[in-house]
Amino acid sequence: MKIKQSALHLLFICGIILLGCNSSHGQKNKAAASDNSVKKETTVVAEPPKPVPPPVLDTNLYNKMVMHLLNDTAKRGWPVKSDYPLPGALLPFYRIVAYYGNFYSTHMGCLGEYEPDEMLRRLGEEVKKWKKADTLTPVMPAIHYIAVTAQGSPGKGNKYRMRMPFAQIDKALAIAKRINAIVFLDVQVGQSTLKDEIPLLEPYLKMPNVHLAIDPEFSMKTGRKPGSIIGTFDAADINYVTDYLTALVKKDTLPPKILCVHRFTKHMVTDYKKIKLHREVQIVMDMDGWGFPAKKVSSYQIAVLTEPVQFAGFKLFYKNDIKTKPWTTMMTPDEVLKKLYPKPIYIQYQ
Repeated sequence: MKIKQSALHLLFICGIILLGCNSSHGQKNKAAASDNSVKKETTVVAEPPKPVPPPVLDTNLYNKMVMHLLNDTAKRGWPVKSDYPLPGALLPFYRIVAYYGNFYSTHMGCLGEYEPDEMLRRLGEEVKKWKKADTLTPVMPAIHYIAVTAQGSPGKGNKYRMRMPFAQIDKALAIAKRINAIVFLDVQVGQSTLKDEIPLLEPYLKMPNVHLAIDPEFSMKTGRKPGSIIGTFDAADINYVTDYLTALVKKDTLPPKILCVHRFTKHMVTDYKKIKLHREVQIVMDMDGWGFPAKKVSSYQIAVLTEPVQFAGFKLFYKNDIKTKPWTTMMTPDEVLKKLYPKPIYIQYQ
């Protein structure tokens, strides 16, 4: 009896499975018919894929944007004669507005002074101001992180500099990603050299959104402690960096890199006429001195205007620019664009 019941039970289950299979097969046939009709319709209306043209540089727009920085008036060596950059160049198509600093220090700039959310909010406000001040130039936000900081003590290696952990650089990249910003890694060599410091950052410099900055103020070629005197880089130092970046761009097929060189005195960069220009690298000479407006304008004329290299930058200090005179205020975007020739294409806030 039990055997008969088991057989009937098994027969019943097989019937259910067979019914399910037939139903599923019918649904699959309907779906297949639907897919075939779509494919057939798509095949009729589709065109053969067109080859994607290689990226090109809009040279007419490039020329227009360069002359816009000069108020359409060429003078005193501006615009600088050079080959057009490779496609993908950011300058002069964007004005870069950057927040500067180091996460370990509340005194070195905005990056360490504020929590990321508040810092990005403040940076966003500055970006809006620059968009309003110059409606013809789009604005690109940037995080300018000091990856190698000069130190007052010898430290590891006896070089008076401290290399930041890669985790801190990763943090800068993550913060920048939140607003689609680019990143600058800043190097203060102390008593070290660019040849010893720059290659260590190559894993990051190989990223298309990461650029480089070097600070002559803290390059202590005479063996003095950083901060005791103003340091210096020669054209040969800068050429080493641009040659290095050029090779990197070529090897990894990257868009052009930007090299920001800080400068507020002539001594900080020597033999500027020997600085080589490459299609793979765009050089910004950034006047990063602080003080009341007239002093800053004068420093800009000495360090940037009278010794043209390629592009111009300008730094604004929330605290140092106003502390020397009780009546002074930090320059606004409108004032910067009105008083400076050429108009800076890179703006940095500390």
